[in-house]
Amino acid sequence: MKIIDAQIHLWAGESAPPHHWRAPCTVETALRDMDEAGVDGAVNCPAVWDADANDYAVEAAKQHPERFATLGWFPLDEAADEALVDAWLDEPGMLGLRFIVATPEAADRLTSGGLDWLWAAADRRSAPVGLMALPPPQLNAVGDIATRYPNMRLLLDHLAVSPFEKLPGAAEHLDALLALARHPNIGMKATAVPSMATDAYPFESTHGVLRQVFDAYGAERMFWGTDITRLHCSWREAVTMFTEELPWLRGRDLELVMGRAVADWIGWR
Repeated sequence: MKIIDAQIHLWAGESAPPHHWRAPCTVETALRDMDEAGVDGAVNCPAVWDADANDYAVEAAKQHPERFATLGWFPLDEAADEALVDAWLDEPGMLGLRFIVATPEAADRLTSGGLDWLWAAADRRSAPVGLMALPPPQLNAVGDIATRYPNMRLLLDHLAVSPFEKLPGAAEHLDALLALARHPNIGMKATAVPSMATDAYPFESTHGVLRQVFDAYGAERMFWGTDITRLHCSWREAVTMFTEELPWLRGRDLELVMGRAVADWIGWR
């Protein structure tokens, strides 16, 4: 079974937000730790706090195309336009894009149609786009966007849970999240799940949420991953939580969730 982590951050600089405490995460560090954990590949979301992370991602994908693919980013400011989408997606290993819409300004642009140029560009390229930080009002907007741009494949980070939320509050939006499963071009990244747990490994407090997401999205649209630099468990524990501790996840479904599905979703051959 090929195991592919649906989200990590690679960067070489020393700066990082406090909740990403395993800093930095270089190519060499990631490869060593992936080998120890039995992780074959990883989708790199270049660190937004490091100005050189996109260029670093390109070099990582060039040197290790079988280990790293990239969902890159650029500032969603007034200067951003469709040309940036084309430019970034032409870079080696850049299979899609990923954005954080956590600020009030970004959230307003998401819900008001101010980012329609971005969705149109991704739709034209049939490109995957990841999104992070989506409370219920934005989740509703994402459903509308998915309907209007059916060729674009969306990935929602961390079950739409922020890095600072714990259960049960972390699941307050679950009904809205599950409702989005009716859109076939929305996939769910079951990444960083241990961070919302209220207990130790195997984080049984999260298993019921995972089962509901799996039942709604299916194995083809639920993607295992870690966001490892902010987890307080080992990479191997993040793997075995899914491969050994979820009795309802077995066979072909397990293979899909642990890597095949996300590779297909982003077009990583």
